[in-house]
Amino acid sequence: MADTVDVVMDLWRQEAPELADQLWPVAIVGRVQRLSRILDRALKDFYAEHGLEVWEFDVLTTLRRSGPPYELTPGALLEAAMITSGTVTNRVDRMEAKDLVERVRDPHDRRSVRVRLTANGADIVDRVFRLHLANEARLLPDYQPDEYQRFTDELRRLLEHFGDRLDRARATGTPAETA
Repeated sequence: MADTVDVVMDLWRQEAPELADQLWPVAIVGRVQRLSRILDRALKDFYAEHGLEVWEFDVLTTLRRSGPPYELTPGALLEAAMITSGTVTNRVDRMEAKDLVERVRDPHDRRSVRVRLTANGADIVDRVFRLHLANEARLLPDYQPDEYQRFTDELRRLLEHFGDRLDRARATGTPAETA
């Protein structure tokens, strides 16, 4: 049985046989790209069923996992939620309008604000996150635990290769000296 990437690679081997031994990256990158598109579409549909956008769920879960009082500076939120700086203000505005988050003054620096999960936002993320976990499990093939672990280890290794790291202090907005 061949997947789409196998077919594409076979076509390239026929069209440019001199490149046959150089096509190996397509076997990995092509599959990661295709998986990303498939998973993005499935997750977008899931979140839409719950009245959320993908990025809203990302912000909600980022705030929820930061621990009480479930708030972060816009900068920490930016880094931990994997969104761009130009979108933070717009997204927080939209989420405030839906009563998912609120802006609060930083008690240590009155010039700064923090983004805090509202009670409504906490209720939604706590309810939907459990469903999200079941949905993600449904999306994955029925592997044995050791197969999942090997796959997880290889994905981690690939992400580390690209420098994709986030330490606990940055993920929770905690100053490094107290983390």
